[in-house]
Amino acid sequence: MSDRSRTGRRGGGHARTTGRVAGAVVAVAGAVGLALLALPAGAGAAPELPPVTPEELVSSVLKARPGPFDGTVTLDNQLGLPALPNMPAAGSGTSTVRVWSDGEGRGRVQVPSDSGERTLVSDGSTLWAWNSADRTVVRSAEHAERHTSGPDTTTDPTAAATMALAALRPSSTIDVDGTAEVAGRPAYELVLAPLPSERTLLREVRIAVDSATRVPLRLTVLANGSSDPALQLGFTDVSFGAQDGSLFTFTPPPGATVKDREPRAEHEKTNGERPTVVGDGWDSVVVTKAPARDSARAEDRRPGAPDLSTLGTPVSGPWGNGRLITTTVGGAIITDDGRVAAGAVPEQVLSSALSA
Repeated sequence: MSDRSRTGRRGGGHARTTGRVAGAVVAVAGAVGLALLALPAGAGAAPELPPVTPEELVSSVLKARPGPFDGTVTLDNQLGLPALPNMPAAGSGTSTVRVWSDGEGRGRVQVPSDSGERTLVSDGSTLWAWNSADRTVVRSAEHAERHTSGPDTTTDPTAAATMALAALRPSSTIDVDGTAEVAGRPAYELVLAPLPSERTLLREVRIAVDSATRVPLRLTVLANGSSDPALQLGFTDVSFGAQDGSLFTFTPPPGATVKDREPRAEHEKTNGERPTVVGDGWDSVVVTKAPARDSARAEDRRPGAPDLSTLGTPVSGPWGNGRLITTTVGGAIITDDGRVAAGAVPEQVLSSALSA
C-alpha cells in the first residue's frame, strides 16, 4: 500500500518538542544520558493487514496509550559524532537494555555493562540510578527530572517515535509503505520525508506502528546517500499487560553510597547551559551556551576535558570563530566562546542559528 498526505508547516509552538527530537537525532540525548537502538526486522513475508491511510494511522498513533508493558530495546547508533560540551557521547555502536512500565508513569530500566549493571527505577516520586560497578546510588526528584527532560526517548521507542511524529508531521510528506514484523508483532511502516523546502541532511524517518495497539515499536532514521540506518531504536521483543509492582520500587543495597542529585533546572540556570532551539521541523538546530571552560580554545579547557581545538575544521562567521564537525546525518559547530550548535542540517544552517 502507498497512500500519501502532505501537510503545511506550522509555527514555532512546537520548538521545544522539535528541539528534543533534533537533539536526539544528532546527539542521541536523554534524561540519563543513555543511547539505545533496535535491530532491523527479520527477513520474511510481510504481514497482511487491512489498508489504512496516512491520516488515519498518524491520528491513531498520536492517540495511542501503550499501558503497562515490558520488553527489550536495542539501539543501533551510526551517527558517529564525538562527545561535545553539554551533549551526551554519540559514538557509534549497538546497545541493549531491558525496560518495564506500569503505564502510569512508573518504570524500570536495566542496562548491562562490562563492569556490572546500571539500574534506573522511577517510583512515581523519586528517580533512582544504581551503578553496581562502584556501588553508588543517585537519587533525584522525579518531578524535577520530568520537567526539564521530558520523556526518556533513549530507552522508550514509543516515546521517541511519537515525539518525532508530532514534531516533524507539519513539514513532511507522509506515506504508509507496506507492513513489517517487529518484535514478533505485525506492524505498519509509516514514513515521513522532509518537504522540499526543508534544509536537512536526512532522507526520511520510518516508524513501525503496532497494528493492534497503534503503539510505535521502532524508529529508524535514514540519511541522504545511504541505505543503512544512521539511527534505529526499537523493541526486539515486547509484551503488553500488567507488571509486578515490586519492579517499580527501589531500596539501596547494603553498603551503597547514596547521593542526592541537584535539580537539573537549577543546575542549568546557574551554569548557563539551558539549550535553546532555532527553527522548527527538520531544520531545527539546538544551541547550547556552555561555560567558557568548555570552549574550543585549549587555554580555556578545564582539566580532563577533551581538546576541542583538534576536532573538525576551523570555521568562522558573524558569530565568531570555532570548529565544525560533520557526519552524513548532520553536524555541530563549537565556538571559541563555548557555544555549541547541532542539528541534522548543513553548515550554513548551523551558522545562521548561531547568528540568530
